[in-house]
Amino acid sequence: MSILDSIFKQKKDERRAQIHRALIHHEAKIGSELFGPIPEGSRREFFCLDEHTWVWHEEWTDANGNRQFMMTRYDVRPGGIVKSQGHNNYQSLSRQELINFYRAVQMYGQRVDAEYARMLQAA
Repeated sequence: MSILDSIFKQKKDERRAQIHRALIHHEAKIGSELFGPIPEGSRREFFCLDEHTWVWHEEWTDANGNRQFMMTRYDVRPGGIVKSQGHNNYQSLSRQELINFYRAVQMYGQRVDAEYARMLQAA
């Protein structure tokens, strides 16, 4: 591969990564709206990072005015779905958490698909 080919490949890879990040950010915004209004001063994201990883991130201000956050990572594995919050180890989902997660993923897929269909029609 020539130096020129290498440069063009890097540019193409960088552009692909940039587009991928933009899509995840857009989908995280869609996912943030799945569970009702976001309280003022709060931030919420729910998105699919890759084919095996989902992320729930929420930020808020507590009663003392301190900024708080919680991130939950869901890993879809052959033996089931596990979650990790903060620096904690992975643990299995309870039955109700599994039902809630399944519903959230379904709603997310429907809304993301509808948004992309809308965007394609507008193009």
